Amino acid sequence: MEQFIGTGVALITPFTSDLKVNVPALEALVEYNIAGGTDYLVVLGTTAESVTLSKEEKQLVMQTVSKVNAGRLPLVVGVASNNTMALVEELQTLDFLDYQAILSVSPAYNKPTQEGIYQHFKAVSEVAPLPIILYNVPSRTGSNMLPATTLRLARDFENIIGIKEAIGDPKQIDQLIQDKPEDFLIISGDDFTALQTVLAGGSGVISVIGQGLPAQFSKMIALGLQGDSEPAYAIHQSLLNGMHLIFEEGNPAGIKALCAQQGIGSTNVRLPLVAASQELQQKIAQFLKTTQQVPA
Repeated sequence: MEQFIGTGVALITPFTSDLKVNVPALEALVEYNIAGGTDYLVVLGTTAESVTLSKEEKQLVMQTVSKVNAGRLPLVVGVASNNTMALVEELQTLDFLDYQAILSVSPAYNKPTQEGIYQHFKAVSEVAPLPIILYNVPSRTGSNMLPATTLRLARDFENIIGIKEAIGDPKQIDQLIQDKPEDFLIISGDDFTALQTVLAGGSGVISVIGQGLPAQFSKMIALGLQGDSEPAYAIHQSLLNGMHLIFEEGNPAGIKALCAQQGIGSTNVRLPLVAASQELQQKIAQFLKTTQQVPA
């Protein structure tokens, strides 16, 4: 599980002008993050617009990242559904070659009870061929996986190794850190509170902005894990405006605009999302001019 301590990044899926998967841009993004010091890569998460990808496109993304990575970094793949039976079937048929863990978000839209969430992940645990990182993001799913449910799953199933916690509530994160089993990973899923989570005893982050500025963000998290709060907070402050900007018009429109200005991919997204406005792109460009003057 040590391979998932530090900075993971939730990779975008770059698209061409006709909205096909842009394989060369995805390859460039992987190389950029490896060179920038990212600790592991996460594909087919929310930021990857995975709900708009076909089964064949998902396999293409997984194979592309795996080929370019060539075993250099650990790989995590997002596999989730609000239809538990369909998810169980997918886990039994998907090719996970070269991947080390599964990231699975709590069911969205159905708004299950805490017992329903527990039973969903129990079913996932019983068939998953790889270790599982839970994902709690109430702003998207419509329900909060409470610490008691997370900790119950952590204690009951050995292959559930951690949680990406994106609630952004320090009290809930502190409770998880205080009460978790010793080897259970508490991973921030919120760029804004990632450093705070690490300094409180968390294991790291799965970041959005980190893929656009991997050197700076990875250094910040590494400093936080070492307990060097002052230089870590200095980097956090330098990145804070960028964090606000990339979410101003929704994710991943903002981070795609930032990556495009780094020479990786374009602003293209699939409906119902729309590309970042020209105004936002200009603000991101200005942010990059200032933040890239900060030593990585």
